[in-house]
Amino acid sequence: MTPADWTAVRLTAQLAGLTTLLLLLVGTPIAWWLARTRSAAKPVCAALVAMPLVLPPTVLGFYLLLLLGPQGPVGQATQALGLGRLPFTFAGLVVASVLYSLPFVVQPLQQAFEAIPERVLEAAASLRAGPWDRFFSVALPLARPGLLTASVLGFAHTVGEFGVVLMIGGNIPGQTRVLSVAIYDHVEALEFADAHRLSAGMVAFAMVVLVTLYVLQRPTGAAAASRGAAR
Repeated sequence: MTPADWTAVRLTAQLAGLTTLLLLLVGTPIAWWLARTRSAAKPVCAALVAMPLVLPPTVLGFYLLLLLGPQGPVGQATQALGLGRLPFTFAGLVVASVLYSLPFVVQPLQQAFEAIPERVLEAAASLRAGPWDRFFSVALPLARPGLLTASVLGFAHTVGEFGVVLMIGGNIPGQTRVLSVAIYDHVEALEFADAHRLSAGMVAFAMVVLVTLYVLQRPTGAAAASRGAAR
C-alpha cells in the first residue's frame, strides 16, 4: 500500500476509536433512560436515536453540513467560542460519526438494560444502594455483553462510513481522507489493484467483527444451562 493509504488507515482507526469512546459516554445514559422510562416521549426519543438507520447518509450529511456550516446555528456557536468551523476537519468527522453511529450503540445497550430483572435492582435498593450505586455496581456489570456488542458495532460502523464522512469531511489527505474515501479515490482513478487491497482488508475486518459479535452473543454457562432446562 502507498504511504497515503497507510495514513488513511491510521486516520480511520483514530476516528473509530475516538467516536466509539464518545458514543459509549453519550449513548449509555440515553440507553438507560430509554430502558427505564415510562415517559410518553419515549417513542419520539427512540425514533430520533434510530433515525440514522433509515435516513440516507447523504441526507444526514447535508443537514449536518447546514448546521455545522458558517451560517448554521452550531457553526456560528463554534466560531463565537473560538473553535473555528467544523466542516472539512477531523473534529467535524467525529461529530458526524457520533450522530450517524448512535443507534448502533444505544440499541444494544438498551436491550441489555431491559433484560436486567427488576427484582435485582429492587434487591439492591432494599440494601440501601442509591440510584448511582445501583447503576454502576449492578446494572453495568449485568449489561456487560451489551456493552461489548455496542463497542464492536460502534467501532465497525464508523470504519465503514462513506456518505456522511465525505459530505462533512471531504477528501483532504492526512486530515479527512479516511479508508472508505481512499477506496473510492482508487476506483475513480482506475487503480483497481490498490482498491482491491484496501477492500479485501475491509472484508476481512467485517468477517472478524461478525464472528466477534456471534461469540459475544452466544449463551454460555448458567444462561445456556437455563435455556437447556427450559427446553
